[in-house]
Amino acid sequence: MKTSGNTILITGSTSGIGLGLAVRFHEAGNKVIVAGRRKALLDQIINDYPGIEAIELDIADAGSITRASELAAARYPDLNVVINNAGIMLSENVLDQDAVKIAQQTVEINLLGTIRMTYAFLPQLVQKNDSVIINVSSALAFVPFPIAMTYSATKAAVHSFTESLRVQLADTPVRVIELAPPGVRTSLFGQGNDEHAMPLDDFLTETLDLLHADPAPDEIIVERAKFLRTAGATGHYDSALKMLSEWKAAD
Repeated sequence: MKTSGNTILITGSTSGIGLGLAVRFHEAGNKVIVAGRRKALLDQIINDYPGIEAIELDIADAGSITRASELAAARYPDLNVVINNAGIMLSENVLDQDAVKIAQQTVEINLLGTIRMTYAFLPQLVQKNDSVIINVSSALAFVPFPIAMTYSATKAAVHSFTESLRVQLADTPVRVIELAPPGVRTSLFGQGNDEHAMPLDDFLTETLDLLHADPAPDEIIVERAKFLRTAGATGHYDSALKMLSEWKAAD
């Protein structure tokens, strides 16, 4: 992926990793469109970072995704990068019958949102010679976090979907990249002040260094995420799952 001169749309970009990527890409000389459902936050970002633009998008609404893709095609004909970053991470207790609503919402946003965005924006991207789809999964795609089991399951599904998508698009101009973050200090799971989570600026710097070091990486895995990413291959899966399982007992 080239370092500048792209037109990039990022979902879930009103806070956290999404907003951080938006600002970094903007500062590097790319056209950036932030996408989210809260207009007030979008307006604030536009005001704070002149040159960044915005599209209202509810990732849980299939119709909203379709409308956003049509608007993007008309307003941003040079769009060549879509980053599917939007997601939620909520704890759930399977013995609580109401928690099934959390599971359903998580699947709708994290998994179906990514799939629908891919289908909606591919007709435009496939016409570009330098187009990229970046799907944000998680290190928890490779070892689940039991207290957030549906979140972990959706990220495992995003990983699998991304692997197959890369194969299906191998003969097209569209490159497919998976970004699998570790725990990062954001509001996603109340980790903003968690000393065990990776500082956001450090994560962004390492991520962009990896993205630009290889012209077409299949995966972007920062050092802090490698333990979970490779747990199965290195024989550390059971100990990693035990470590993540103990978080519930300590909470």
